[in-house]
Amino acid sequence: MFDAAPPNAINLGLGEPDFDPPKEVIDALCEAVRHGMNHYGPSAGLPALRTKIAELYQGRDKETGIENVLITASGSEGLMALALTLYDPGDEVLVPDPGFVLYAPHARLAGAVPVPYELKEGKGFQPDLDELERKVTARTRVLVVNSPSNPTGAVFPSTMVERLVRFAEEHDLTIISDEVYDEMVFDGHFASFWGRGDRVVVVNSFSKRLAMTGWRLGFLVAPKALAVDINKLHYHMMACPSTPAQAGALAGLEAGPGATRRMVEEFKARRAIVVKSLNSTPGLHCVPPAGAFYAFPKFRWPGTATEVAHALLRRGVITTPGDAFGSLGASHLRLSFAASRPNLKKGLEIIREYGQQAS
Repeated sequence: MFDAAPPNAINLGLGEPDFDPPKEVIDALCEAVRHGMNHYGPSAGLPALRTKIAELYQGRDKETGIENVLITASGSEGLMALALTLYDPGDEVLVPDPGFVLYAPHARLAGAVPVPYELKEGKGFQPDLDELERKVTARTRVLVVNSPSNPTGAVFPSTMVERLVRFAEEHDLTIISDEVYDEMVFDGHFASFWGRGDRVVVVNSFSKRLAMTGWRLGFLVAPKALAVDINKLHYHMMACPSTPAQAGALAGLEAGPGATRRMVEEFKARRAIVVKSLNSTPGLHCVPPAGAFYAFPKFRWPGTATEVAHALLRRGVITTPGDAFGSLGASHLRLSFAASRPNLKKGLEIIREYGQQAS
């Protein structure tokens, strides 16, 4: 889609903040490079950064320590390391539909079988526990969850988190919780899976919270014994994460959440613009996202999601077809509002004009 875009196309397809990292983060990386932090570090990450993350997660489980934390080369690498550690050939893995594009392929790469569970628009993109009960079998090993969600923007309330934890315990499942957007909640409060069960692994990243997507740095929080096994696999994938990037991330965490909160406030304002425009566009309906920075409107226009996305592309706006995220993404588009307000308004106007013609 990106390669086929016409010159000066409005990009509402890319899932990354249009902000630079905070000054403290950039300065720390530059200082690290200038002062010799250009060599291999520990496979599990710099102890100072792991300790800081453990301290942050002690609010969710006071027993969290450095042994629970593993620094990865992005959340994506963390997800792959988990798949290769936890999945055996023939295992079944419950993955959300619609859900992030890597969950099912990672299962297949490990020889496992992804089993989609439905997140229906009419239910606010929340899991259906009865359906999960029907999908679980003797081969099911893992439940993958993602809140706030990419692509839907749905956020699980604490009661849903507790129900999913009980479900996993009853069926002897490990939970992989993708919490990359945990700092980006507009409505309600974020509820982490960490600290709610002894077979939970949290995947997180610095990409969104510190606007450092290109730096490729993330982390896992896992039970101690499992963290040791994941680290072995992680070492074989990439030896160790970037040393200077970790120095930058540590500085960002030590500076506090102010920069992230200011970014989230801007995203919340953009969300209002996007939801209002989409719901006033003929043939579109958008459930307001409670978190992340994506809208996932459903369209009633002719053609598949891919065909509609290409039609919009030819008109100068990049979107992501919803069926890229699973079968229930059919007739949906994913729009990122991590773009400037002027670009958002231009892109939304193109979508409005298309809707008027297509309806």
